[in-house]
Amino acid sequence: MSAARDTVAGWMKRIHPALDTLLYGVSIYALPAVIALVSLLALVAWDNKYPLAASTPLELKILEQTGDVLSTTQAITGLERETATGYRDTRLSEKPFWLRFVVQPDARNAGSEDLQLVELPSRHATTLVCWNAATQQLLGRADRTSAEGRLRAAKAGFVVDLGRVRAMTPVLCRAEFIGPARISAVQWEASRFESSALEFHRKSGLLDGGLVVLAIFVLMTAIINREPIYLLFAAWLVFNLRMGAISAGWDTQWLGYVVPAAWLPFSRLFTVAAYYTLIIMLFRRTFRDDFERVGYMPLLRVLQWSCIPLFMLALFVPYAKALPVFWVASTATIAVLSFFLVRIVVMVRSTVAIWYGASLAVTMAATLYEVIAAALGIKDLIGSINSVTAALSSSLMAAFAIAEQIRLERRQRIKAEEELRGAYEVIPIGLFTLDERGTLISANPALRQMLNIENDVADSSRWSDYFEDGAWSRFQRLLASSGSGEVEFDGSQRPDAAEQKRFLVKAALSGERIEGSLQDITEKSKALDRLHFLAENDPLTGVLNRRGIERRLENALAAVEQGRPLAVAYLDLDRFKLVNDLYGHGVGDEVLRQVCARVTEMLTPGQEVGRIGGDEFVILFQGTPIRPAAWTCRGILERLEAQPYLVGEKAFQIGGSIGLVEAEPGALVKDVIAAADQGCREAKRSYDDSLVVYERSASVFRAREEDLRLIERIGGEGGPYGLFLEMQPLLSARDPFMALDFEVLLRMRDSDGSLIEAGRIIPLAEDKGCIGIIDRWVLGTTLAWLNQNGERLKHTRFVCMNLSGASLNDEHFVQDALAMMARYPQSARRMCIEITESVALHDLANMRRFIDTVRRAGAKVALDDFGAGYTSFSYLKDLPADVLKIDGAFIRGVNTHPANLAIVEAIVSLARSLGMKTIGEWAEDRATVQTLIEVGIDFIQGYAVARPQSPEQILAAQSAGGFIQDERLRQYVHSLSNNVVAAPLWEEHIPVKPGDLH
Repeated sequence: MSAARDTVAGWMKRIHPALDTLLYGVSIYALPAVIALVSLLALVAWDNKYPLAASTPLELKILEQTGDVLSTTQAITGLERETATGYRDTRLSEKPFWLRFVVQPDARNAGSEDLQLVELPSRHATTLVCWNAATQQLLGRADRTSAEGRLRAAKAGFVVDLGRVRAMTPVLCRAEFIGPARISAVQWEASRFESSALEFHRKSGLLDGGLVVLAIFVLMTAIINREPIYLLFAAWLVFNLRMGAISAGWDTQWLGYVVPAAWLPFSRLFTVAAYYTLIIMLFRRTFRDDFERVGYMPLLRVLQWSCIPLFMLALFVPYAKALPVFWVASTATIAVLSFFLVRIVVMVRSTVAIWYGASLAVTMAATLYEVIAAALGIKDLIGSINSVTAALSSSLMAAFAIAEQIRLERRQRIKAEEELRGAYEVIPIGLFTLDERGTLISANPALRQMLNIENDVADSSRWSDYFEDGAWSRFQRLLASSGSGEVEFDGSQRPDAAEQKRFLVKAALSGERIEGSLQDITEKSKALDRLHFLAENDPLTGVLNRRGIERRLENALAAVEQGRPLAVAYLDLDRFKLVNDLYGHGVGDEVLRQVCARVTEMLTPGQEVGRIGGDEFVILFQGTPIRPAAWTCRGILERLEAQPYLVGEKAFQIGGSIGLVEAEPGALVKDVIAAADQGCREAKRSYDDSLVVYERSASVFRAREEDLRLIERIGGEGGPYGLFLEMQPLLSARDPFMALDFEVLLRMRDSDGSLIEAGRIIPLAEDKGCIGIIDRWVLGTTLAWLNQNGERLKHTRFVCMNLSGASLNDEHFVQDALAMMARYPQSARRMCIEITESVALHDLANMRRFIDTVRRAGAKVALDDFGAGYTSFSYLKDLPADVLKIDGAFIRGVNTHPANLAIVEAIVSLARSLGMKTIGEWAEDRATVQTLIEVGIDFIQGYAVARPQSPEQILAAQSAGGFIQDERLRQYVHSLSNNVVAAPLWEEHIPVKPGDLH
């Protein structure tokens, strides 16, 4: 028995798949084929349930009521004059029409006593009243909501029940219409009419049911798939149904319910406007991806904009006036969409496009027929084609289009799933799915390789097995707070691993599962750590760089506000430059590394060192009072010099100097470093001690505060405060009592009225970058003063003024200076701009351009401090200056050092040869003035002539010689002026060009 049961079970196991295949084939192939064959047989061979009923058209006499209301007698009389016809079009007229027709006993079979009916089939008829024309007896009246007597609404129009007609019976009717109505009448036998009415309502139900079910199906598809185009198509199907109902004449009802008669004109216009709007938008959304190839988008946009006026017409314009506009709009819409349709089918060749196109083509063809028939009154243009057939056909083809689109989307989805599955397997990023307990549900090969997961243990693997302690808890908190996110984890340290790995995890909750990705960022993390290190550390020595030490210092200064002590040291190595110069930078780099190692050994936690220059370092002593910090600094200096630095077989002895400062609350980073640097420079100048310590009460901080206050006065809002000018006269050796030339000198008065030395202001302004403000003020003030007092300075031929090198190399300052000179051209011609020799030599090309520009503005140029250490006579040929101002160091010793006299004589001779004037400064006594005049210097400046004077004193004077206080010097100068023939200050001569000196 057991063997038999096993045999039967095996046989059943083999036969079940075959049975499943057989039934599946019957279901999807055989049964649909049977349905199709039976349907075809029914259409061809079986009897129709609703046979075509016969009817007899009647001839009518029709009269339009154009004036007052007619009585039945007047109407009969008027109709006698009309010609009989089969039909008449109202052409949108809404006036009453009278019609007369004759009902025969039987239109086809004489002697028949069957009930006779007359149908007035116009769907545009609104009211109908009929009389027996022979007796003028009222037969009844009817409209779209009620009926009396023998009249009632039937099918699309009205019907008159005449009962059994045994003789010809004339009938008079008055009808009112709205829209493009055709007046006609058809005689029926009652039984045949009822069969026709059943056929009419069957078609109505078929159209309503079929399209509503299809619309509901598409609507459900749109909701399920969240696809707006399906929702658009569902709405189009409903309005397609209403368009067919209008055409067939049963738009008076909706889903079996009667539409109020007052609503009909508006509903018809609104239906047409909505229908064409939906056609346009459905067309636009269906082929939106193809319009770039098809082109002509402005045409479609015009159609879209035309939808709004159509709705406005439907709402506010009477039916008869709005309808022609709708005809024109419908014709234009059909033409434009047909144009696009042809281009899309030809260019795109998409199956979906062809089905959609066929659907829209049937709809538009039927609609075009309706429009032409209504507009031109030719109802029989296309024979038996009607809107019911068109609506069903277009909807069926649209359903084919949807089916084809679903098939294509399914194929694309399957292809995408296959591609996704392939990508899932080969993508280098780890992909995973976890359950809520952290157990791996799925993992791609990349993740298995990253975490070294064996295939046979994958299903039992837990997240926490492969990552650092607490990783799963952190992961859960992240997802619980935001539902998704990314986080970095360290991998679990395996004994056989060379290094610990780091991973980036991106994940999100998906129902009860966690979907995410995993990337191995070990190398990236190491690179970022290296970048972060290099951002604040010196790559050569490993200590902090300038940015790093300044950030640490900024944080430490914030702690000073809370009362925590801070000391900052500035270390500069001695004799290190010789190592680089003699043995190269490679050896110097090794020495720096050893220096940093020795310094670091002397520091405790909280103390840090940073390299801010080639051989310059800043050391922070956070939480360390100044005295212990000083002891550590002395230890560092001793440690630096304790042993030589060995590089290969070479040994070097390197020392250092340190400036140590105690930081104050509210101090700035740059100010603390600058104070420490100042202390370091002071230590370098000292022969006794290599360490200089500034405590909080040190004068250097007060001086720093004073400097900052001065800079604020110079560069603050509103311009420099406290500046004023003095002028020191220049004695002309040629005409000392007829010339009043001078040099403009800067002075500054403090807020308490005390004077501040210019020697302190100018270097400070240059160091802080605000010297340009001072130079602009001096130049502008001088030019304005000269312009204002030009008449009182008749004897002033030139005014000297010194400009700093920073300003001369600032293009914006140069442009501003030229603008000021252009504003005061007369004053500019008196100006003589002094340029320091060292500044001129810094950039000869730039200085040559400046000199040429200034001289074109009318001003003169003087080379100041000529001979002070940088002199090279060869550069004079490249700088076409007007004046050489000999450095005062040579002038002051001209009578005590023969070399000085020889140098001065040489410079004077050289200047005369080059066509330049000379000025000798620092002339402090009568003997010096006499010597300078004897060697031929053109102008003399110094206390022997005059001290600096106020502008008022200059305006009151006649000449520079008038300021001389030494009577013997005055007499000597008078004797010179009596023997000198007057001559112009700048002699007419041909300037020497650089090429002329070769």
